[in-house]
Amino acid sequence: MDTPALHFLLPFALPASAHIPALLGDLELPALEKLLARATLTADDVPADPFVPTLPHERWLATTFGLPGVPARAPLAPFMLLADGGTLDGRYWYCVQPAHIHIATDHLVLTDPAELALDPADADTLFQTARALFAEDGAELIAPRPDRWYLSAPMLGELLSASPARAAGRNVDIWLPKGPAELTWRKLQNEVQMAWHAHPANDAREARGLPPVNALWLYAGGQRIAAPRLNRPFVTVIADDPATRGLSAHVAIDAHATAAGLGAAQGMTLVQLDALGPYFVAEDWARWRDAWVRIDTQWLAPALQRLAKGETRDVALTLCGDSHGVTMRVRSGDLRKFWRRQSLTDRLVPLAKLGEDAP
Repeated sequence: MDTPALHFLLPFALPASAHIPALLGDLELPALEKLLARATLTADDVPADPFVPTLPHERWLATTFGLPGVPARAPLAPFMLLADGGTLDGRYWYCVQPAHIHIATDHLVLTDPAELALDPADADTLFQTARALFAEDGAELIAPRPDRWYLSAPMLGELLSASPARAAGRNVDIWLPKGPAELTWRKLQNEVQMAWHAHPANDAREARGLPPVNALWLYAGGQRIAAPRLNRPFVTVIADDPATRGLSAHVAIDAHATAAGLGAAQGMTLVQLDALGPYFVAEDWARWRDAWVRIDTQWLAPALQRLAKGETRDVALTLCGDSHGVTMRVRSGDLRKFWRRQSLTDRLVPLAKLGEDAP
């Protein structure tokens, strides 16, 4: 078996440069610090539009596997559907997540759908109501999971839409789906919102102190692409993310959940670790720091040890924020370059500024 190479994809690993000294200055992440100190910057993803609706890790996945439309689009929904147990067909699919939108001082704000705590019973009754409304307009809504639904609606065309993690906590106006059929989507959304207002499932949620489900968030629209037309960039994938697992299944890459650990790595291996994301989006920085410690201890330290022993050819790190990302690469020979020493803060601040200083 070939000596494996490891590529770590780390969404929401890059906060704003001004926050890095406070967040990471006193945090001990010895494996990450050594890897970054010895690594060379090999690629960056700094979009020209600061309000591009896609997230950098979504763009990295789409580009790496050869999907079209990047950076404005990351057409991942069909592959997410595949990972969630659906069947790929030739239709254009969107991922649609039940969501809560609340009123701030003078605008509307999306709550991260991951915070809804939507149980299967509530999800099913809300879904049945929404499905009937969409069916009246010739659209099909399916729900392979309580928290992640999928919509095929020919009347919508190909709307540009933002990931909920891109829009969460912000004024939704600039992140709403855009395109020739955006008013059609707003009409459909309004019909669902009216049907869900005072819905028994929402009344029960509010009685339990939970926010009502009062919106649908549509994103990641795309169509199936035949596997031979896509890239097959890895031998093995270790990930829990549905888009990554769905893409891997579609192009016949051996995929494992992160519970398998680095022991599952064979050949060129992608390891996607999503533990930072929920805390980054919620600005829960204490838990974000704790997640970094676990990543350093459980993943990066063993990877560094393998690199030092020659059991891994090289280790790449793609660090993403909410707008831009960077890829660093270190080879076993780089570990002998002891003069490359730099604190974690000094290394990360310029990487974060790459996106902030873009025109």
